[in-house]
Amino acid sequence: MSEKKAEAPREHGHDREGYVSSPTTQQMRTVGQRRRDAEEKLEHHLERARHQADLHAEDAANQEDIGGVR
Repeated sequence: MSEKKAEAPREHGHDREGYVSSPTTQQMRTVGQRRRDAEEKLEHHLERARHQADLHAEDAANQEDIGGVR
């Protein structure tokens, strides 16, 4: 009687020989969506940082104006 070897579960993206295969369409869509989400989050963060920098610069200018009146 010959015993069959139990195959270990394969990792996604690897074929039987262990070489990395091309990503599936769903994987590519997921990567694209994550990239878009990350870019949108970064843009939002940068806008907030610019806005806060503008507020701080405005506050500093106002403080200088008030200090010069005395």
